[in-house]
Amino acid sequence: MDVSTAVDQRISTRAFLPDAPSADEVKAWLTAAQRAPSGGNTQPWRVIVVTGEEKDKVVQLAQEKLAGNPRGEPTDRPIYPKDLWEPHEARRRRVGEMMYEALGIPREDRAGRLAWFANNYRFFGAPAGLFLVIDERMGHGQWGHAGMYLQTLALLAEERGWGTCFQECWGILRPTLKEHFGLAPTEMIWCGVAFGKPDKTHPVNTLRAERAPLEEIAELRGF
Repeated sequence: MDVSTAVDQRISTRAFLPDAPSADEVKAWLTAAQRAPSGGNTQPWRVIVVTGEEKDKVVQLAQEKLAGNPRGEPTDRPIYPKDLWEPHEARRRRVGEMMYEALGIPREDRAGRLAWFANNYRFFGAPAGLFLVIDERMGHGQWGHAGMYLQTLALLAEERGWGTCFQECWGILRPTLKEHFGLAPTEMIWCGVAFGKPDKTHPVNTLRAERAPLEEIAELRGF
């Protein structure tokens, strides 16, 4: 598979087949991703991968914590900025509506939408999950490098026939996850990643998010 194909076909996979990749397959994937760009070669990422009973423990923990407080725990790094402005807010809302349309869950079925959203904290049924850990002392540049690492993981997953879904939603459980994984005092979970073989028969995996036209995001000068 060439890079252009991997970029074009990658989606946020939200339904998976049950079989997990082997430990050797995961190690090979992570080893390959170590070639991701990293300013100053700082490599400001660390990952924790869970499957089987270890994944089940995290899922159970999330269910227990969110049952009493669906909004999660306080964080000084929210998923989106407060009062997200246009056109970004419209794009965010649009992809949500596209997802529920694919699932056949109408706007008035609030219970159905909430039930589907809860699948985030079950890794959408993926057989394995990954958590990206970053040191809180890192600057905005290193957060960008960690994003490059995540993109590299996604493209390498496509090459392997796997699907991925980046899940910043786990950020509302950072204190709990920090304790659960025994992170260092300055470490935090940035996001989760659900991964495994996609269930191509599930309607949610027909969703292909829209992207802004080139003229909205690019300026070519001096050509």
